[in-house]
Amino acid sequence: MELRRQGLTVVTAAAALALGLSACSTGSSSGGNEGTPQKGGTLKIIGSGEPDHLDPLSAYLTSSSMEQRGWVRTLVNYAATKDSQKAKTIVADAAAQVPTESNGGISKDGKTYTFKLRPDVMWNTKPARAVVADDYIRTFKRMCNPAQPVGNIAYYTDTVKGMSDYCDAENKFFENKSNKPDAATIAKYQNSHDISGLTAKDDQTLQIKLNNPASDFLNIMAMEFAAASPKEYDNYVPDSAEFRKNTISDGPYQITQYTPKKSMLMERNPAWKASSDPLRKAYADKIQFTFGQDSPDQAQQQIQAGTQDLTFDLPFPTSQIPTMKANKDPNFGIYHSGISNPYLVFNFKSPNEKGAMGNLKVRQAIEYAINKVALAKVYGGLDLNTPLHSVIAPGNIGYSNYNLYPTNGDQGDANKCKSLLSQAGYKNGLTLKAAYRNAGNHPNIAQSYAQDLKACGITVKLVPVRQDDWYGTFLNDPKVAEAGKWDIGAPGWIPDWFGNNGRSVLQPTLSKAAFPPAGSNFGFYDSAKFESLMNKALTSKDASTAAKYWSDADKQAMKDAAIVPFMDQKTPLYHSSRTHNAIFNPRTQLYDITNMWIGK
Repeated sequence: MELRRQGLTVVTAAAALALGLSACSTGSSSGGNEGTPQKGGTLKIIGSGEPDHLDPLSAYLTSSSMEQRGWVRTLVNYAATKDSQKAKTIVADAAAQVPTESNGGISKDGKTYTFKLRPDVMWNTKPARAVVADDYIRTFKRMCNPAQPVGNIAYYTDTVKGMSDYCDAENKFFENKSNKPDAATIAKYQNSHDISGLTAKDDQTLQIKLNNPASDFLNIMAMEFAAASPKEYDNYVPDSAEFRKNTISDGPYQITQYTPKKSMLMERNPAWKASSDPLRKAYADKIQFTFGQDSPDQAQQQIQAGTQDLTFDLPFPTSQIPTMKANKDPNFGIYHSGISNPYLVFNFKSPNEKGAMGNLKVRQAIEYAINKVALAKVYGGLDLNTPLHSVIAPGNIGYSNYNLYPTNGDQGDANKCKSLLSQAGYKNGLTLKAAYRNAGNHPNIAQSYAQDLKACGITVKLVPVRQDDWYGTFLNDPKVAEAGKWDIGAPGWIPDWFGNNGRSVLQPTLSKAAFPPAGSNFGFYDSAKFESLMNKALTSKDASTAAKYWSDADKQAMKDAAIVPFMDQKTPLYHSSRTHNAIFNPRTQLYDITNMWIGK
């Protein structure tokens, strides 16, 4: 989700974000001749911000997922591969195998999952000890903590039996002011209460029962949110300063130094066994993160000079893309994974202009007005951004190539817009407030669609919002929407996974349960037909059945003109010439740092 994945920085300033899955690289994106992989050296990564959270339970930036790949293990995950289909296919990580119906890991009714853990996945404690099933149950119990809960609780309360009841009870417990949310009280509550759907059959066997079948449950379990939590985490408030000083690793690296706002160093985890990890080669001895570089151009200069190797939250400079393509630079790649970002949201709650945003014909008029080719140019042109007409982007199930609001060459139709406005009762036009992030490409995006709307009689008053306030204190505040401080705006969203990901696209951005501040349905779109189709998709036993319902839900949202999709974006990335085996990870929209090696 841009929002999660709010790869906030990645998405917001992105010169061209990814969408799809297959790498359509302009070069080999491998650093030239790969040669023989070498171990050793320090992989150097530079960026603007820092991880939003170090605790995997709540970390929700794409850049956080990138660094967690190095020190956090989930039961299932995604392989590092340049094969587009394999890159979005669930594989075993800390689990010995992916549960299926044929191997007995999934019950015939699709409501019970049994995970067998690898016996040699180890915590870097002293002495080292094995990760066990109870460590995963501890994670689920930590999810609803009052201090820093999980990044998306709905994934688990909607699916895992007893999870919603557990969270409701814990929330009620901490509503009592006498129960302070300190580490001891949180741990005591969690260790004295159970979640009915979770059972540790033995140290190596975890059983999870679901409320209903969920064809995407393995994708949910691949989120870092569901990574194991060692018993030592009971000693700290989740993601507190004390927690950040005492992280425990079961991956190939461990965090050995962390200076807020400045840097983080990961070094080899001596307890990690290569035989236990089919996904990470861990070639580099160290991975050094440097924070505080806000200029994409300066970061790119350092990477080309070899003093840094990668960025983690800065866009590739758009102006350099033509040169990179023309020169066929082997260190430059353009990737596609299936993202609609940004997109236009209508504020259904706005009282402005007699509640114009609640008028279907007004929203449809705006659908016709916008020149999507002009928007694509803001993000680097049509080579990087294909005009999109659906909520679901190509590369994900439920996508279908249809267009309910066609215009000549996707360049907008002012006359159609004017006609619909007249039918809606606004023959003399109207005035709307367009909120936008005052950073990155967003001012240009706002100015572009404002010009389109002006052509059909809609006066746009631009409302700048600080980047830091855009989600937290603006779009996520229902009072701001109800007061009519904005009518239209363009947030972003990067899905948490690709393929069978309607739960990570349509549900968090368009469902009634995702009204702010609980979710990211910023416009307060509310449709009983959409909800019915979405719920059928969410409880489908298999992906093919879910795909049909997601497709129908997508079309319902577009019939209702719930949003205006802008473009299906691709992501340009660059790495230094000394790094090799640069493999694009669709989930992070970045390279997989655990499989790169450094040439001498």
